[in-house]
Amino acid sequence: MRALGAKLAVMIVLLALAPALPGAAQEEPTGTSYITPFPEGDVYKLQAYGDPFAEGLLGGLTEAFAGDTRLDLARRHRALAGLARAEFDDEMKAEEASKDTYHIGVVMLGFWDRIHMRISPRDRLVLGSSEWREEYGKRVDRLIKTLKRKGMALYWVGLPIMRRSDVNETAQAMNDIVRERAYLNGIKFIDIQAQFADESGNYAPYGPDITGKQRLLREADGMLFTAAGNRKLALFVEQEIKRDLNLAKNDRAIPLAGNEAEQKRLAALRPRPASEAGTGWKGTVAPANDGKSASPRTAASAREAPVADTSNDQKADNGRITLKSIGAGGREEAVTVDIPRPAIPSAVVALVTRKESSDRPSQMGDVVADDVGDGLVVLSSITPATTIGPGPNRRLAPSLSPYYQVLIKGERPTPKPGRADDFAWPRPEPELGMDPAGATGKRPTRQTRPATPRS
Repeated sequence: MRALGAKLAVMIVLLALAPALPGAAQEEPTGTSYITPFPEGDVYKLQAYGDPFAEGLLGGLTEAFAGDTRLDLARRHRALAGLARAEFDDEMKAEEASKDTYHIGVVMLGFWDRIHMRISPRDRLVLGSSEWREEYGKRVDRLIKTLKRKGMALYWVGLPIMRRSDVNETAQAMNDIVRERAYLNGIKFIDIQAQFADESGNYAPYGPDITGKQRLLREADGMLFTAAGNRKLALFVEQEIKRDLNLAKNDRAIPLAGNEAEQKRLAALRPRPASEAGTGWKGTVAPANDGKSASPRTAASAREAPVADTSNDQKADNGRITLKSIGAGGREEAVTVDIPRPAIPSAVVALVTRKESSDRPSQMGDVVADDVGDGLVVLSSITPATTIGPGPNRRLAPSLSPYYQVLIKGERPTPKPGRADDFAWPRPEPELGMDPAGATGKRPTRQTRPATPRS
């Protein structure tokens, strides 16, 4: 009995500690939106990070989102000297210790990163070398992870084309490093190279602004932007953010999204029938009546409460079709089949039918087709790795996928012998019993003649 009691005690302790064990806690389901659907106070806070590029970009974003009540932009950008500077470690420590919370982060830097990188008082990495690129990539990772730990949706804006060839070569190298690290860390990289170049892809100080007029877009140094250039630069970031905000709005309207407090808030905004809300209800939420007169503040808030949009709801509509056939006796028989179509809320219809456009959201990811033989093709969705840790939702690292190895790293897969991409020379001749394509047919064994005895 004592041994049995000890075993029961151990099992109770293990069950109590199960939620705290690694991998025991289940991962919370994540939505499809890149930005959180439920920000504090229903307002998204945006912060820009970087050097003079980020300062000009923030000015353009402030003008772009001037009339948008969903966003609250910080007045000043978070200044960063650069990733290659000696101040990088101190800036990252200060950012990690900061208690400021933002929902959206926009990063653009590189103005002061065209220098040799010093990693110790005696050692330095030459600009453009393989060691410099590797260390620069590590610092990009550190900055992204530091900001993502605060729950931000990050947008990293690439560097534009530069006037001087040596400066432009370094900027292109930085863009290649950041583009790769952004993909692996699951954030969005906004490439603006083509938007500020001429028809031949060369540097152009003049170009069309957001209204289509020819304006001076670049400063005299051949790097920074003018006021019109910053407004055009902000346009491409504005399109990405607005698309993701619309997607977050759709996720917000889906039932069972958010915690209990958010569900109560959405339930209060949902329209109710006249039998429940009382006669004369016209779409607003009536305050609770406990026999006392409601305060003017409560009545005003009830009148201003928004109502869920049900104009695009698909109503229930049952159809009916008649199937005719010839029976066993040669007579024509008719069978009527009812096809029920349930009611579908407009939020679900918008989520399922959304398409890629400038004002509608789209889900991140690419579709890759893989022929597995026998006429079967497998369609795989390749998305950045955003889930870390054990569990059923763990995703394969993008760097290990064929999509990343072929299209990003440019590696050539090993061809199969005899396939169309096998350019080996001289080509192997098909053996006896094998088809010309190199099928795995076995070569028949030759019958040997008996040796002729010598006299």
